[in-house]
Amino acid sequence: MSRGPAALALVFFLPVALALGAPGAAAGPGQQRDGDRPAFRFRTGVALINVSATVTDRRGRFIADLERDDFRIYDDGALQTISHFSRERVPVSLGIVLDTSGSMEGEKMRAAHAALDRFLYDLLGPDDEVFLYRFSYRPRLVHGWTRDRDRLSRALGGIRPTGGTALYDAVAEAVSLAEEGRHRKKAVVIISDGNDTNSETDPERLRRRLRATDVLVYAIGIDGDAPSRFGRGRRMPAPRQPPVRLPFPVPGGGGRAPLPTPIPFPGARMALGDDGRVNVSALRDLTDDSGGRTEIIRDPRDLEPATAGVADELSRQYFLGYVAPGHGDGRWHSIEVEVSDPRLRVRARRGYVASP
Repeated sequence: MSRGPAALALVFFLPVALALGAPGAAAGPGQQRDGDRPAFRFRTGVALINVSATVTDRRGRFIADLERDDFRIYDDGALQTISHFSRERVPVSLGIVLDTSGSMEGEKMRAAHAALDRFLYDLLGPDDEVFLYRFSYRPRLVHGWTRDRDRLSRALGGIRPTGGTALYDAVAEAVSLAEEGRHRKKAVVIISDGNDTNSETDPERLRRRLRATDVLVYAIGIDGDAPSRFGRGRRMPAPRQPPVRLPFPVPGGGGRAPLPTPIPFPGARMALGDDGRVNVSALRDLTDDSGGRTEIIRDPRDLEPATAGVADELSRQYFLGYVAPGHGDGRWHSIEVEVSDPRLRVRARRGYVASP
């Protein structure tokens, strides 16, 4: 059986409990809302654990025709009854987090503008809502929640790269805003070409924060000097890192085997130093537990197919739900999603924190 994160396929985290916010829920600072529809709110420890699952074959191609009976979900190793299932495309509340440090000047920023314009106009659905963060020395909300693609495009066009790289600060703020999205599916896409140099946010505290959210996190790293087995202009899958050890007890586990860690291809760098290049390990720490992924590209021109891959994945995911076992202990609980066909691979959120 395929058990563990899948190969390439793309976002943020969705195994948290579902609850509707009050119809009059106010937008956070700097947000903009189109219309006055009530916002969805998700909280852990309610009644339903929600999981978005991406299924691919061994070549990374999406599989979108499976049925409920093809899936099995385990909570701390115990088989759960799937009470909710859907394979239809649903609207997404999406945050874009763009690195605008000085190293992004020139071709990288032009490629980012072009790729994100196509993402906004051609790849997102009409009901999808989006916000835009930029970060250099510090994060800045460029535009809050909106469905107005023209506003976002104009905002992108006015950005000029400068300064350092406060990646962790930007992700922390963006995920908090993404949680307030009105749609059931929430995601954040990070585009960056460098290592964090300016954040005040502690990386381990941020990882714990991310595990407690319902946001899928995706990252696209631009690393023109990275080794590649594909050659110039082709995308390079980021090397897999072992899961980060959690600072609090991890219950369950039973006798089930641990999730496998694929062997990285020869020449891949497991972590990058403080030389300003993309820190692949740090990006994977932000994305993998959520059910999203990190992708590294060598050429800025590959930003367009990389962002298109994210949009395609968000459109082809399965929604699974099961009744929460009622742990209520404030601890991390593992989630494993399997499919009946052993030739297929599944990527989904790895767990959730059960609110007391």
